[in-house]
Amino acid sequence: MADLLVYGSYGYTGRLIVDEATDRGLDVIVAGRDRNAVENQAIRQKCDERVFSLDEWQLIDTALDEVPVVLNCAGPFEETFHPVVEACLRTGTHYLDITGEIEVFEAAADVDDHAAESEVMVLPGVGFDVVPTDCLAAHLAERVPDADSLALGFRATGGMSPGTAKTTVRNLGEGGAVRRDGRIESVPSAWRSREVDFGDGIKTGMTIPWGDVSTAYHTTGIENVEVYAATHPRTVRLLRVARYLNPLLSAGPVAGLLESLVDSRVDGPDEDEREQGRSYVWGEVESESERAVSRLDCPNTYRLTKLTAVRVAERVVDGDWEAGFQTPAGAYGQDLILDVDDVERSDEPVETVDAA
Repeated sequence: MADLLVYGSYGYTGRLIVDEATDRGLDVIVAGRDRNAVENQAIRQKCDERVFSLDEWQLIDTALDEVPVVLNCAGPFEETFHPVVEACLRTGTHYLDITGEIEVFEAAADVDDHAAESEVMVLPGVGFDVVPTDCLAAHLAERVPDADSLALGFRATGGMSPGTAKTTVRNLGEGGAVRRDGRIESVPSAWRSREVDFGDGIKTGMTIPWGDVSTAYHTTGIENVEVYAATHPRTVRLLRVARYLNPLLSAGPVAGLLESLVDSRVDGPDEDEREQGRSYVWGEVESESERAVSRLDCPNTYRLTKLTAVRVAERVVDGDWEAGFQTPAGAYGQDLILDVDDVERSDEPVETVDAA
């Protein structure tokens, strides 16, 4: 039996993950719906392949019956999550993916009971979305145990993969999201902005609908969560003006045109950019009496994704898993991110908050 099936293995991030997994000695099956892409990758990697689309449930079941773990790298995950997870529940296969989509995390939480009964772990978000931020959230919650608000943020250098760019295009007209009093609420794009020291100097951050709006609550129990991405102040102003264009941006023809531009112009960062780029993660928790700030200094987002995804897959293959819906830090603790080389965590002293 192979160790791991990677679905969407020939996409930008899928290729990085397969390279890392095989380099680390995992027996990998590459899989996807494009026969030529899958077979060519299998020849290059000297591994087995499976070709199926996600509407062929019998072929999915046959493929997953052969492995203990599937790692889904095929987006948009809002579409691919359900057929793969349903197959996992039928075949007893553990599910991992690299999503950052709030809807997917919430859908995973909804199958918690079924997964627990089936002795299957469902753990989405084992890449940059959301391992570093989830681990930092858990760390901060431990530093201020009675915290009732959490803000997370990141700044990344390097390029964007075609898949990430397409997801960004699809979400252009959707606005943002935050968690208030335990509930996820829709807010306008660039709803809030603030100045943040992400770890390499103060930058402008704006709220985005990042996966931690879902996962941080499940990991820490903190009921108020916002996530910020570093950007230029002009971008904040532009997005606020563009709120009035949201219906147009989300329309099929416009979104289709933008996605075609992604296909023709976005290749993703090359090896030098991945090796030299950095990502900086910041977090802040606050209670009625205390405030704490912590940071992570990490490799480039795509390099980090391949490292964390394969590290989690290794642990599951080795039998280190817990049935049901899990988050990265919920399953493996706040120090999971420190298993990755070239990651440093730093803390500012806990401050007393003036109640007045």
